[in-house]
Amino acid sequence: MIFSKYKIVMIKKVLLLTALCIGTMTFAQKAQRVGYIDMEYILENIPEYTASQTKLNAKAASWELALQKQQSSIDALKLDLANEKILLTNDLIIERQEDIEIKEVELSKLRMAYFGSNGDLFSMRKQLVKPIQDQVYNSIQDIAKKRQYDFIFDKSSDLIMLYSNKKYDISELVLKSIVRTQKVVDAKEKRSKGTKKASAALTEKNAERNAKRASLKKKIEEQRAAKLKKRADLKAAIEAKRKKRLEEIEAAKKAKEKKSDDKQ
Repeated sequence: MIFSKYKIVMIKKVLLLTALCIGTMTFAQKAQRVGYIDMEYILENIPEYTASQTKLNAKAASWELALQKQQSSIDALKLDLANEKILLTNDLIIERQEDIEIKEVELSKLRMAYFGSNGDLFSMRKQLVKPIQDQVYNSIQDIAKKRQYDFIFDKSSDLIMLYSNKKYDISELVLKSIVRTQKVVDAKEKRSKGTKKASAALTEKNAERNAKRASLKKKIEEQRAAKLKKRADLKAAIEAKRKKRLEEIEAAKKAKEKKSDDKQ
């Protein structure tokens, strides 16, 4: 394992030296523009990255605590078995050993599920941190193209930089580019939220206006219905009064005629 890491470092050194040699060989033809960044410094100064790392560390600590509790439980079972072994039958000893082995396998699987190469921590880091790393990478690419850099190295990587002139450090440029890009994104989101808020306010205002119109229309219709009913009731009362008066006249006429007949 140590040899493997040493081999990887040596390969990276060879690649760096090769790149520098190529740059030196072509220097007479074209002046090479070389810059470097400090990735650790950049990431540490991005609030979103710091927040993501804090979240990752908290989640990893909670998972580690859960694993430690299970390990302590297994250790307690082993200790109990060692203390009681002399009192147990072979069948009971084998049964307890199998239970312990099952719990150890489960613990191993859970550890891999949390911290394995494709585990929950890897997925969570990919979800939280990778977009920020991509943002940094894109900013570096953008600066390299605009300022025509031929090489940009990472000072915080395994590549050994024996000397670096501060004037070639573009870390601050990358940070400013990220901040500027983020401001543009935030401004767009703010405008979008403002538009949505204004649209929601307009919708609410229209709804209130429509509700008032509906209420006023209903009130007018109720008043009209009340007037029509009052008019109908008045008309009915007048008609009833007229009918009653006609009946009274008719009755008086008949009474008069009867009285006249009686006299004759």
